[in-house]
Order: sequence, then C-alpha cells, then structure tokens
Amino acid sequence: MRVAVLTISDSVSRGEREDLSGPAVVAFCRSLNWEIVTSLRIADDPADIRQQLRELADKNRVDLILTTGGTGLGPRDNTPEATQAVTDRIIPGIAEEMRRKGAAKVPTALLSRAVAGTRHRSMIINLPGSPTGAVESLEAISHLIRHAIDVLHGGTHDQ
Repeated sequence: MRVAVLTISDSVSRGEREDLSGPAVVAFCRSLNWEIVTSLRIADDPADIRQQLRELADKNRVDLILTTGGTGLGPRDNTPEATQAVTDRIIPGIAEEMRRKGAAKVPTALLSRAVAGTRHRSMIINLPGSPTGAVESLEAISHLIRHAIDVLHGGTHDQ
C-alpha cells in the first residue's frame, strides 16, 4: 500500500516547532509494511490543503493519504473542511471509530472533527495532531484500510 503523510500545522510548516506526529504516523505505517511515498509539512491554509490532497489523489501516486493536525476547534483548524471539499465520498464510520476508541482513553477525543473519505482511487483519513492521538487513531482503524482500498480499487466485499 502506497501512503502519503501530511502534517498540517502553521508552526511546523514555518519550522517553529518540530513535527512529532508525522514521523510517528510514518513509523506506524512502516511497522505495517506500508510504503511511505511522501511525507510533507504544510500550513493550515485551506487552499493549500485542498491543492495538496488533489495533487496526491489525482496523480494516482498513493492509495492512502493520512493527514495529521488541524482537526480540532481552533480558528486555524481547517483540515476537515478542506478534506470534505475534495472528496468524492465520505466514510463516516472510520472517523466515528477513531473517536469512539479515542474517547475510551481521552474523553476530549470526541471533540475531534476528523473525517475520512475517498477521492478517485485514494482514501483520505484525517488524524489528530498529537503523536499519541494520531497513532492510536490509526491503530483503531488500520485493520479496515487494506480491505477498503481493495474495494475502492474494484474488489468486492466478500474477499
């Protein structure tokens, strides 16, 4: 599985803060033997987020785009809206499961506005910005991703 990881943070993109969540997500993906095609850091600008998601999905370079950051309630948290603007279909159960499993450990996980969806043949999943939250969220749904990608690429549910 080909994966892109996007850390979405103004301070990380400006080099003012170290990116901890992106590398944590990359490490978890590699532990599953998923191929990391690219790992990028971009600002919380909605147009930049939309453009990057479109570019990765439209060029069929990756099967899975994982974003980390920008899913909270802050004024610059734009990731869910940017993701929804470029997706063909939303997959509500993915985000619901991440919030459900997260809330069992940290009640404020229910405040996450993360979404998951598809664009062409790529799945896009928003993860929280904290390294622990990002990895635990991905861990909560990782067992579903291979099957979802297979179906997205034309497979059937009875595989």
